[in-house]
Amino acid sequence: MARQVRSVEERVAALDEKINKKKAEIAILEEKKHRLLHPVSAKSIIDQAKQAGMSLEDIAEKLGVEL
Repeated sequence: MARQVRSVEERVAALDEKINKKKAEIAILEEKKHRLLHPVSAKSIIDQAKQAGMSLEDIAEKLGVEL
């Protein structure tokens, strides 16, 4: 069985494709790392809503929850 010889351009294109795939994988891992280092809790969301001037009643209304 003969080996098929690819041109330099084809080999470079294949490497570029692999590089782009790895960059996408790295971006996903970076996002997971960011979420681990900067967790969002319900308390932090409520605190931010209060700082924005919302009351607990306003938050409950936005969520469709009756108090």
